[in-house]
Amino acid sequence: MSAANGGGGVGVSIGNGGSGRYPDEMEPIRSSDLLSRYAESTVWLARYMERIENLARVLDVTETFVRTGQGRDGWASVVQINADDEPFTGRHAQPDAASVTDFYVLDTSHGNSISSIVNMARENARTLRPLISTEMWTHINVFHNWIRRLGPNDVRPSHLSALCARVKQECQTHYGITEGTFYRDQGWCFYMIGKYLERADQITRLVDIKYHTLLPGEAGIGSEVDVSQWSAVLRAAAGYHAFRRTMPRVLQPKDVAGFLLLNNAFPRSLALTLRQVYWALGQLRTDYGLRRSGIILERLDELRASLVDQTIEQIIVRGLHEFLDWVQLELRQIQEGVASAFWPPPPELLVPQQALDGGASTMAQTQGEGGMSQTMGTMKQSMGSMTQTLGDMSQTFGNPSKPGDDPNQQS
Repeated sequence: MSAANGGGGVGVSIGNGGSGRYPDEMEPIRSSDLLSRYAESTVWLARYMERIENLARVLDVTETFVRTGQGRDGWASVVQINADDEPFTGRHAQPDAASVTDFYVLDTSHGNSISSIVNMARENARTLRPLISTEMWTHINVFHNWIRRLGPNDVRPSHLSALCARVKQECQTHYGITEGTFYRDQGWCFYMIGKYLERADQITRLVDIKYHTLLPGEAGIGSEVDVSQWSAVLRAAAGYHAFRRTMPRVLQPKDVAGFLLLNNAFPRSLALTLRQVYWALGQLRTDYGLRRSGIILERLDELRASLVDQTIEQIIVRGLHEFLDWVQLELRQIQEGVASAFWPPPPELLVPQQALDGGASTMAQTQGEGGMSQTMGTMKQSMGSMTQTLGDMSQTFGNPSKPGDDPNQQS
C-alpha cells in the first residue's frame, strides 16, 4: 500500500501501484487508486453527517420529554452524552433548553455544534468534489446554507421539534443520494467505515449515560415514568419500533441496553455497527490488497468477541460503565489505526512513540483529558473526544475541485 510505505504523507495514493502481484492470491480488484487525502475526507464526511443526525435526535427527544415533565435528567444529559461538560460550563451557567440548544445548534465557536459540524462536512465534501456526484455536492451546500441562516428564534422550544425533524430529513436525504450515486470502490468502503464507527461511538455514549441516570428511583421499575424514559432512549437511537418487534410486552433497562449493544439486526446497535466496519476493512484488504488493515481487523475481532462472549446481564454485573469506557477507548484506537494505515502524516509531523501495531508509525497526536487530537494542518474537525485537523489542501496538493468550480462558491 503506497500510503503506508514509510509514512510518506497524505497526498500519496492508496492502491497496489500496478507493479506486481500478491503471491498465492488473486489479483485484487483494480480501480483508480484513491488518494489518501480522499480516504480521510470520506471517513470524516460520513462521521459528521451521522453525528449531525444523532445530535438532532437527542435534542428532539430531550425537548419532548422535558416539556411533558417526564425528562428527569433533562438537558444536562445531552451535555454528558457528548462529553462537553467543560466547554459548556465555560459558556453557560446551567444546562436548560435555551443554553443547550444554542450550544449544540448555533454556537459556531463550539466544534461539536450542528453549525460547526455541517461546515466541516462541507469542507470535506469540497475536498471530495472530484469523486462525489453533483447531487451530493449540491445537497450538502443547500443544507449548509440553511443551517448558516438559523437564528435564536429558530431554536426556541416551540420550534425545536420541527427544526430537528428537518435536520434529520436532510441527513437522511444525504444518505439516500450517497447510496444512489457514490461509486462503489475504495471510497465507498471508507464511507462505511466512517459512518459505522460514528454510530458505534454514539450508541455507547447514549447507553452509558442514560443507563445510570435513569436507574429507577422512587417510581420503581415498570412505572409509567420509567417506561417513558426508556422509550425516549430507544427513540433517541431510532430503535423504539424495532425494539417492540423483538420485545412487544416488556420494557426493562437491561433489555434496552442489551438491544442497543448486542442485537445483530438493529442498524444502530454496537454489534451490527462493528460488523459493518469489519466488512468494509475486510473489503479493503481482500479486494483492494490494502494489507495494513490486518492489524485493525485483529483489534475489531477482539472487540466483537467481547460482545459475543457475554450476555447483557454479565456485562452489567461486571460493570457496564467500565465496559463501555473500554469499548470507547477501543473505537478511538481503531480510528487512529485507520488513520495511521491509510493517511499517515508526512515524516516531519510524526512524533516518536509506541505504535499501535508494534512497528508502524503513528500520526502526531497529543493525549489530554478531552481525548486525542490529530495534527494535520489548520482546520480542526471535532469528534467528541477526538479532533482531526486537516491541512491547507489547496497549497499542498493543488485545488481538489473540478475544473470550473469556484472553491468559494456556495449553492
